[in-house]
Amino acid sequence: MNSRLLNDHARATAQLLTDLRRTTPLVQCITNAVVTNFTANALLALGVSAAMVDLPTEAEMFAPLASGLLVNLGTPHAEQRVAMLATARAASASGTPWVLDPVAIGALPVRTALAHELVALRPTIIRGNPSEILALAGVGAGGRGVDATDGGESALAAGRSLAREFGSIVAISGAVDIVTDGEADVRITNGTPLLTRITGGGCALGAVMAAFASLHVNRLATTVAACAVYTIAAQQAALVASGPGSFSVAFLDALAAVTTEDVRTLAVIS
Repeated sequence: MNSRLLNDHARATAQLLTDLRRTTPLVQCITNAVVTNFTANALLALGVSAAMVDLPTEAEMFAPLASGLLVNLGTPHAEQRVAMLATARAASASGTPWVLDPVAIGALPVRTALAHELVALRPTIIRGNPSEILALAGVGAGGRGVDATDGGESALAAGRSLAREFGSIVAISGAVDIVTDGEADVRITNGTPLLTRITGGGCALGAVMAAFASLHVNRLATTVAACAVYTIAAQQAALVASGPGSFSVAFLDALAAVTTEDVRTLAVIS
């Protein structure tokens, strides 16, 4: 990718970060029990309002009011499964952008079947690790629980295929985050391995993607912006953390403090 396009991505990300803090989007999260608190705190730190509304009937009523929606399959108990499908339909019908995070699909049958039902509803963004993306595309068996056993580049063809079939942006998370619309691919190389040593490091990113998706119709740009801002904050937190515990706290502080100048100078996009 040439330097002009690199600069375009950095400029767009900086502007979207400014817009995010000015407009304070409201993100509805139907997410898993392990990461609910961390996800809400990450959104709040970044300047976004969070609503953890996941009861059937209530959740689908709320979707048209929200700026964005996250559907995360981490601990999909029976009531959540009902709410996920109804709320995704309500979001699509009302134009609320929504993110599907197909956590740990592949080996586990209930969530795998649910993920295939949800992806047929054409999510705005699909975010997963490489093994989850391969399993969702039907060309992989999934990873080891929530851990990927495949590399990002090996899942890129599957990600492009999902993007073209469902009209979604696909974000493949890893040491390098890859974002594709099925035609163009963008790689973000910020971040730190400490993101994989805390609960919610990937799940909260899905909620941040939903927030940025509310800002502009160019969802490739908003997804790149979400990845860049999130991983730059993680990178800065790692500089002052002594381990996973202090990193978790420092990361929330860094999300609140990350600036447009940080984005322009630190974003590594190719």
